[in-house]
Amino acid sequence: MAREIRLNAFDMNCVGHLQQGMWRHPRDRSRDYTSLEHWAGLARTLERGLFDGVFLADVVGVYDVFRGSAAAAIAQAVQVPVNDPLLLVPGMAQVTEHLGFGVTCNLTYEPPYLFARRMSTLDHLTRGRIGWNIVTGYLDSAARAMGLERQPEHDRRYDIAEEYMDLVYRLWEGSWEDGAVLRDAASGRYADPARVHAVSHDGHWTCHGMHLCEPSPQRTPVLYQAGASTRGRQFAATHAECVFLNSQPKPLVKSLVADLRARAEAAGRDPRDVLVFLGVTVVLGDTDADAEARFAEYRQYASIDGALAHFSASVGIDLDEFDPDAPIRPAQTQSNQSNLEAITTRSETAWTVRGLTERMPLGSRNVPIVGGPARVADELQAWVEQCDVDGFNLSRVVVPESFADVVDLLVPELQARGVYKRAYAPGSLREKLFGRARLPATHPAARRRARR
Repeated sequence: MAREIRLNAFDMNCVGHLQQGMWRHPRDRSRDYTSLEHWAGLARTLERGLFDGVFLADVVGVYDVFRGSAAAAIAQAVQVPVNDPLLLVPGMAQVTEHLGFGVTCNLTYEPPYLFARRMSTLDHLTRGRIGWNIVTGYLDSAARAMGLERQPEHDRRYDIAEEYMDLVYRLWEGSWEDGAVLRDAASGRYADPARVHAVSHDGHWTCHGMHLCEPSPQRTPVLYQAGASTRGRQFAATHAECVFLNSQPKPLVKSLVADLRARAEAAGRDPRDVLVFLGVTVVLGDTDADAEARFAEYRQYASIDGALAHFSASVGIDLDEFDPDAPIRPAQTQSNQSNLEAITTRSETAWTVRGLTERMPLGSRNVPIVGGPARVADELQAWVEQCDVDGFNLSRVVVPESFADVVDLLVPELQARGVYKRAYAPGSLREKLFGRARLPATHPAARRRARR
């Protein structure tokens, strides 16, 4: 029996997310990102298409490496201006019943005590549909904006993240016991003080206090993680329930997925407790020819400078300083190591700046899948069968039509093949994804549950 394909919409509370320059397209409405109606409309469309969730990216800081300044990023709206993703969730949840929400929050700059409360609040308000994409950041501009000289070095950020995770697990899972909330009007006791516990922790982070929220439907949000470096994969294998990988050649993706599952098993977890979502871009039409025509139309609006500004800051090297035809060499940076490794040490191709720009037809490194519903469905199924991925984070090109095309054209094709659901499963986001309300006993959060 064919595996069910899972879909998330991949978006960001900004004008230019990944396909740089597309905001100039006459049908694009990404400039409406400051309107709650814009996001409510997206949520309704995605739920109509039975999407598992909307995955909201975020970045703290600006892309200021390309040509030594943020000028290109600002001019091309490369993830700046950008608004807070968490504040979108209640509005989107209000107009939907099942859609999940994965929000990106940078733990390097988020005090864990207050962050734990915000996530519990969102889990309550969405009735258990919130997820957290755990990131440690990769921009020195963010560190400077937050009052630091520079960001901690790459692997040190993950060491800090391990401590952070243990602390928020203790707040979410261990501060309030099951049964602590009584709501007993007759006795006048809303909760049992004996079953509510303070959390004491001293380290990089310090906390001495009880979690401020009563237990939410999931307690711990569904945990996403997007680091594909060696250290990032180890962190994901320990903590993540859903892992996001950037689109790369199939053999490389296959090896990364196999490594993730092996690391999860070595950590005492079921490898199938980790769902892998691959980031892809699709350009759809009623037929292959229609899709090719639309692709040709879209690419007229691509911003290569915007794409290079985004990628330069992501990898921490100014691509404008390279000979366009010279191979890009590995470098020690504190930015996104997996993106740099993908074009250097893990690539069979000697990538040059010119080669990269030729792979940016829509203003990003994602080479789109272009075709009618059957061609695109064939390609998605090939990724699942050949690389063992579980689903896809679909990024927008032109909104709202990119997501509407998936709902109206691709989803029926996948359903006809028996590889996409025809109705939502009941319950919380975790119940929909894994068939259980709480994290399993094999997850490190389970060790922090309060027990009488």
